[in-house]
Amino acid sequence: MDPVVLIGLAPLFLVVAADVWVYRDARARANTRREVEASIGPWHIATPETWLGGCAVLFLIFFPMYLVVRSASE
Repeated sequence: MDPVVLIGLAPLFLVVAADVWVYRDARARANTRREVEASIGPWHIATPETWLGGCAVLFLIFFPMYLVVRSASE
């Protein structure tokens, strides 16, 4: 594979890896005292699937939000 293509795909691989980490981490914390939950207006984000979907669609918003909410739930 051409190195230029690999360099272009590197951000995509990093985003997918971060999305997988968010899902696995949120799933491990689900139904515990360390559950990661956030509310934005009428939306309540609490399930691992919701975090994964948010990160997959709006990574630049949801990933930093997950990290902030996660650190607050420690």
